[in-house]
Amino acid sequence: MKINAIITGATGMVGEGVLIECLQHPDVEQVLVINRKPGGVVHPKLKEIIHKDFFNLAPIESQLSGYNACFFLLGCLVGWNER
Repeated sequence: MKINAIITGATGMVGEGVLIECLQHPDVEQVLVINRKPGGVVHPKLKEIIHKDFFNLAPIESQLSGYNACFFLLGCLVGWNER
């Protein structure tokens, strides 16, 4: 099965790693990243949406259909240095 993935948090350390792996994997056809700021990555498989309010996805909802995987990596290292 071909994968069309959405990634949030692709500008962070973990999210960037997931993005790179998705772009390189032959089973991944499309990657949509939803970022608060431009990520600066250009790739034929990649589409980027700049969206500031992750508590309200209504303005971009119509652009989220057709994907069958999601990597939610927003703030996944929050508190990492506190351990």
